[in-house]
Amino acid sequence: MAMFVRRAVSSRNAIGFLIRSSLAAQSHKTSCLFSPNLITAPDLSTPDFLRDSRRGFAKGKKSKDDSSSGLVDVAPDIGPTVKAAASSQMEAAIDALSRDLTKLRTGRAAPGMLDHIVVETGGVKMPLNHLALVSVLDPKTLSINPYDPDTVKDLEKAIVSSPLGLNPKLEGQRLVASIPALTKEHIQAMCKIVTKSSEVVKQSIRRARQKALDTIKKAGSSLSKDEVKRLEKEVEELTKKFVKSAEDMCKSKEKEITTQA
Repeated sequence: MAMFVRRAVSSRNAIGFLIRSSLAAQSHKTSCLFSPNLITAPDLSTPDFLRDSRRGFAKGKKSKDDSSSGLVDVAPDIGPTVKAAASSQMEAAIDALSRDLTKLRTGRAAPGMLDHIVVETGGVKMPLNHLALVSVLDPKTLSINPYDPDTVKDLEKAIVSSPLGLNPKLEGQRLVASIPALTKEHIQAMCKIVTKSSEVVKQSIRRARQKALDTIKKAGSSLSKDEVKRLEKEVEELTKKFVKSAEDMCKSKEKEITTQA
């Protein structure tokens, strides 16, 4: 019994010692936390896994191409611009040819054959087709109907003065002009004019072609060889197209002049 009591006392002493030790340790820890001399800065260093992940995204070296603006210069596509300019110039040449051919008198009546005549009325010069409506009565007769009846005399004077050789007659408020038959000499002269007009328009078309080729040549350094060849071929095809159009117009006019109705 005495031995059991000694063991119990010993156990209480041991438990008490452990409790006192624990309290002392806590007290020491608390004093360290609030002691200005013993405050330890928190560890703000980057965790290992973040440091490792940053290594995988290391900043690479800049290449020479990226050092300036980071953009790649692309040569503009000059093809559409060159072809549009050439086509516009060639069309202008064809339009001029059409106007010149219309001025030539043939053995048949055509409403456009008076379009080039300029009429002076009231001190102002105006194209005849702005002052009157020209229509075909039959293959040999034209009718000129003035919009203003007061201009009929001025219209008659302008038509007689033109190189067409027409002598219109007044019928009411309109003029009627008979188309005289062409003489052999007149037919030959008209055909020569048509041939000359054909050559003039072809030269204009070829000048437009050369201008387009020169533009392509100047831009050659920024274009590939295949691109240059393609553009040159397209300009050549465009030239052939307009030259053929001019030739067809002139052949049709020659046939109109030489064929009498």
